[in-house]
Amino acid sequence: MTQTAVTVPVRHRSKVAAAWLACLLGVFGAHWWYMGRARAWVWTSFAVLMLLLAQLYPVWWDSPPFLVLIVPVTAGFIEALVFALKPDEQFDAKYNAGSGQATRTGWNAVIAAIVTTFMGGTVMMFGLALIVMHVYTAMGWLDGYVY
Repeated sequence: MTQTAVTVPVRHRSKVAAAWLACLLGVFGAHWWYMGRARAWVWTSFAVLMLLLAQLYPVWWDSPPFLVLIVPVTAGFIEALVFALKPDEQFDAKYNAGSGQATRTGWNAVIAAIVTTFMGGTVMMFGLALIVMHVYTAMGWLDGYVY
């Protein structure tokens, strides 16, 4: 008796699509779902839980659960840059082994990296400012000041 191995074709993943998903929806782990990572549901569940808990506060955007979301937001921007700037050969070796296709990116990956850098810097600085204002207000350091 001879046994033949059945090869299942591997879906080819685009590094530019992964970068855009990480940039725009990284807080929810959309890029994890796209890349087929294990336990992507944990990332998504955490973000949704923090948003739901933030709704329990009178000012949702100035609540600890909402401010904790800066961590997955930052991780999404970092992963977007990693995906966009990773050489095509390394990306294919890690994520597209066995797909039979080669990734060929051009300026679209560079544009994704540039947009991610600007958006990431802006969002992270705004998030850091919100966290500092929340902590300073909670500790009473801004009592008497108008901001």
